[in-house]
Amino acid sequence: MDRDTIGDLADSTPLADGGDYSSRRSDASKAKTVSERAFVVTQGKHRFYSLVLPSDLLAQTCAVDARAENPIDGFQRLLDERRAKSIARYIDAGFGTVPGAVVLSAQTRAHLSFDKDTGALTFRKDPRAFLIIDGQHRVFGFKLAKSSVSVPVVIYNRLTRAQECRLFMDINTKQRPVPNELLLDIRRLSEVETETEALLHNVFDLFHTRKDSALVGFLSPAERKKGMISRVTFNAGLRSIKGAFVGAPADEVYAVLNAYMRACRHGLGLHAIDENIANPALFKALMLLFTNVAERVADRHSGKYTVGNFEEVLVPFFRRLKKSDLPRAGMTHIVLHEHYSKALSAGFTLKQWLFA
Repeated sequence: MDRDTIGDLADSTPLADGGDYSSRRSDASKAKTVSERAFVVTQGKHRFYSLVLPSDLLAQTCAVDARAENPIDGFQRLLDERRAKSIARYIDAGFGTVPGAVVLSAQTRAHLSFDKDTGALTFRKDPRAFLIIDGQHRVFGFKLAKSSVSVPVVIYNRLTRAQECRLFMDINTKQRPVPNELLLDIRRLSEVETETEALLHNVFDLFHTRKDSALVGFLSPAERKKGMISRVTFNAGLRSIKGAFVGAPADEVYAVLNAYMRACRHGLGLHAIDENIANPALFKALMLLFTNVAERVADRHSGKYTVGNFEEVLVPFFRRLKKSDLPRAGMTHIVLHEHYSKALSAGFTLKQWLFA
């Protein structure tokens, strides 16, 4: 018997008709019950019910045991309210399709019963009738939403707390989330990219496909690979300097950044680490440095962003770098950028600016 049932049995009446809980029910209890058509599914030693329920009904009958609130036998994660609100907004926006099944475990107070002849699954409409095994943010999103949608649901019955915990672990450890790199491609296919996302996507594609690209052979469009720059890393690097390219088309952004990256590879080659351009921390640090370097090129060469003009600034900078300033395990792009900013500034005296 689950913990909340003990204080509830006095005013609840079991359901009838030879289901999991067999008894007569009063007219008062009928008003509190729900009956929906369901299918019995058997997988190995497990049996569960598969059905569709209104999202607002799920919100009224499902609960979760968060471990922080119930440290003895709770196993769920704490609710991320922002994530639940995001789901609610998505539902209310009108598109509102959430096809993944919510997985529940019927508690004793649900008085779950199944009629084999009619295929009707009946349960008591109780705020803690079901324990959420998977889908707590969806259910709480449904509760916050103004609209109601039909939701696929899987209901297990008569599970022990140990079995509920094992099922929770299986679902959350044996499923692999979709890689962020793939999601970026899917956002384009689904036509929901923002203007900034579209620009970054197009610039990446130019670096990936153009023969004169400084990053040819170092980019991985759809997945994360060791020794290569993924879309996620590329976008993170360029987002830090997106203000420098407001309103610029992708081909112009590519032309300037490609000249810059070619000069960077030349500088790295002085230390025989040209291939380290694909190091995520180094790549993002160099992107952060871009604005300072580009300002110096603009002042000296009237905005002509050629490889040679970038090298004029960068090659002396790279020559001044010490071994401790080069990327190594554990260094973040923020730390690298701090070193590089100091090294870049140290090489530009007032005399150089006045008489260059």
